[in-house]
Amino acid sequence: MAATDQGTTAGDDRRERWALVLGASSGFGAATAIALARDGCSIVGVHLDMRGSVAAAEEVRSTIAAAGVRAIFHNVNAADEEKRHAVVEDIERRFAERREAGAEPYVAVFLHSLAFGTTLSYISSDPARREVSQRQLEMTADVMAHSIVYWTRDLFHAGLFATGSRIFAMTSEGAVKVVPTYGPVSAAKAALESHVRQLALELIPHGITVNAIRAGVADTRASRAIPGHEELFQYSRERNPAGRLTRPEDVAEAIVALSSPRLYWMTGNTIGVDGGESMGTKQAGG
Repeated sequence: MAATDQGTTAGDDRRERWALVLGASSGFGAATAIALARDGCSIVGVHLDMRGSVAAAEEVRSTIAAAGVRAIFHNVNAADEEKRHAVVEDIERRFAERREAGAEPYVAVFLHSLAFGTTLSYISSDPARREVSQRQLEMTADVMAHSIVYWTRDLFHAGLFATGSRIFAMTSEGAVKVVPTYGPVSAAKAALESHVRQLALELIPHGITVNAIRAGVADTRASRAIPGHEELFQYSRERNPAGRLTRPEDVAEAIVALSSPRLYWMTGNTIGVDGGESMGTKQAGG
């Protein structure tokens, strides 16, 4: 895969676009998978849902299929090495079949949107309150940060990326600010942003860009698991110039736009998609 000195327009590119979305059954992952499907991408979704939430994943898959593209979902732990290898091998097999049919498939978009971690204090003077364990701290970092390196490397070596591929990772303002009990996730997000910059450095010679998306606070299944999320939601509404929370669809539309072949020289960034929330002030009279 060699980089080009200039981009191509979507009309010039006859390749078959696929998107791999980690965390595809809810929140930002689900909204982005649907938006990319409506933009013409076939979707490989990876999610981890138990009996109580698997119906929501099926609804997302059905919505994607209704857009007229392929929708392949894997209900597996994205942080498990063997499961990761199995998913990559499945994509390789499907791409080989598409090539035999005369198509030229590639992973045009890879979204890392894994929101599974521990929200516990590092130190507590209250014996009744649990402190985060070493295993929990390492698990949070592995799932929410380090796994993007392993997935990206496997996809690259399998030849599934190509010039023009776009990689995105979901981060948050918590990467640089402190929130009670959010320490393990905050550290993971900071590591994730660092991984994005390093991957961007190493992949730009191959025409592949890597950027982090710093979404505003949104009402999602993951954010509702944060202790005190009601207060967090209210605070975000009060300081957002638009007076509302970010919606997953806001972020999804931004990712579709950022996947444009014209943005081949935009890499290694943390891009805010929050309606100005990080500015921390509302309009006068708002």
